[in-house]
Amino acid sequence: MSTAHPSYLIAAISNAGQAPESSYRTLQNAAACPSAPYGEMFKLEVPSLMVGTLDSLMTLSDDLGKTDSLIESIVRKVEKSSMELAGKKATELTVGGVPATRYIQQFAWDYAKYPNRRPLKELVTLISSGVAAIDEELKQLSNSYGEKQSAMQDAKRKKGGNLLTVDLNDVLDDKIMSNLNIHDTEYLKTVFVGVPKAAKENFEKEVYVLGGELVGYGGPDWTMNQAGLGKSATNFGQLVDRHGKKGSPVVPGSLQKVLEDGESVLYTVTVLRSMYEAGYYEGDEFIPGTQIDLLEAFAKVLREKRYMVRENFTYDPAQQGKAAMVLEQLQVEVDNMRSGLTRWCKTHYGEAFVAWMHIKVIRVFVESVLRYGLPVDFTAVLYKVVSGKESLLVNALDKKFGAEKGKEEEDVDDDEEYHDFVLIKFDP
Repeated sequence: MSTAHPSYLIAAISNAGQAPESSYRTLQNAAACPSAPYGEMFKLEVPSLMVGTLDSLMTLSDDLGKTDSLIESIVRKVEKSSMELAGKKATELTVGGVPATRYIQQFAWDYAKYPNRRPLKELVTLISSGVAAIDEELKQLSNSYGEKQSAMQDAKRKKGGNLLTVDLNDVLDDKIMSNLNIHDTEYLKTVFVGVPKAAKENFEKEVYVLGGELVGYGGPDWTMNQAGLGKSATNFGQLVDRHGKKGSPVVPGSLQKVLEDGESVLYTVTVLRSMYEAGYYEGDEFIPGTQIDLLEAFAKVLREKRYMVRENFTYDPAQQGKAAMVLEQLQVEVDNMRSGLTRWCKTHYGEAFVAWMHIKVIRVFVESVLRYGLPVDFTAVLYKVVSGKESLLVNALDKKFGAEKGKEEEDVDDDEEYHDFVLIKFDP
């Protein structure tokens, strides 16, 4: 982005029966002339708006301050998003094709977009709802762009990562798979496990006892007493303590080393897929048994040990190279979304800024009518403040248009800046 925008002050005074040109010269001589060089002054067109009732104006005055701040925050959001998207290539955003400063200094009310004969409350609602729609659209577009970026980063991680994260279809082939003993049956499942190289030795030592509390191997040993097979009701069903003896779901001797790189090692290990807990009777009603998913429980045990279970992986030679294609496609989509969102920001920054400026002008109108009464007769100007001289400019206006300092002013809350004329700050 280019240099920051200058600061502005909008001031309005009552014409008090004199010609507007006279009020304009008075405002210029007060703070924007050789003897008071605190800013450059521009006329500010304030259209004839519908006044309504005094009560409605007072209520609107309070609401306008909040609306002003809300619209400003949305303008800043769009501006920030544009800067972040463009990075070092960022250029100054424009309003209707011109720099914001020129738009402010040459402001003209948009009667086609904001009809001045509509009730003020409706007009403010029209302006604020339009900007709220911009804010909502920005949120949706930013979320979509963020999700696409995350997907691309995940694809990069999978493509360029080690054996803990890489797409296994990109590192395995038919030759490697033919040397592995892979099971995928009703009872057994062979899973791939990535292990950091530093943990290789420890993993190989403990693999057959991992998840040692998961499987119940208890019950009668029929190999030792085949004569009693099925004779005693205490030897089967819910009366058997399956968890009297526990162990790991890993099939003994099933560990196979598959691949190794500089950071990690890939293994396969075969585990019991599930375990059945027997059903039982409650009175005459049979409560069916439950199937416990041992794969999920075992994967959790491994994750707690910092071993990476490659869950849901199925070798498919047709998928080789797909990760690179997916990454390339995601990169194209991210670039297109960035370009589209950048164009969107450039367009909608101008729309939001126009709305903001119109709210400022409505504030000037409302505050001037409340302060100077009816009929509407005031002159408003815009000061482009010389850097570092805002306080001098305000003091000069206070000196020219302010009442004598007295007790009433002393009673004003210190946190509330009060002036004897309408003064609104504008920091675009």
